Amino acid sequence: MPTPLQLHVNGQALRLDVAPASLLLTVLREQCQLTGTHQGCDTAQCGACTVLVDGAAVKSCNRLALQCSGQHVTTIEGVAPNASDLHVMQQCFSKHHALQCGFCTPGLVMRALAMVQEDVPAEDQAVRHALSGNLCRCTGYEGIVKAVCEGLTLLRATPSSV
Repeated sequence: MPTPLQLHVNGQALRLDVAPASLLLTVLREQCQLTGTHQGCDTAQCGACTVLVDGAAVKSCNRLALQCSGQHVTTIEGVAPNASDLHVMQQCFSKHHALQCGFCTPGLVMRALAMVQEDVPAEDQAVRHALSGNLCRCTGYEGIVKAVCEGLTLLRATPSSV
């Protein structure tokens, strides 16, 4: 039997009816049509499904949608300032060639954005450690780490852009 759910997704208040066992990932992709959040491993190991819930990085494949009732969810579709410009972190990923196939990129960008508030230092080892729950099978991580370090530095220099 469907249960009412109120969420704020990418700044928009939503009221949805969801099955009690619905995962946040499923609700975002199927009911909200936000397919930028990818379904990877279904075991919370790869991080392709990472979104922000009240600013914290959450793997949406193992979070029940009802656990997020009343919370603010940000997906990759909600980070760019407008339809024609990329977010600063996305620009850094592009600049440093931090993507190849792109499957993991939305989750990595969302994880990187959470690092701004977590005060992860913009240093290689700290960023590698903070990214350890997000997997990429294509890039080898060098560009990703450089992109995140630069993004952290830029975003902290202009806090309003986070």
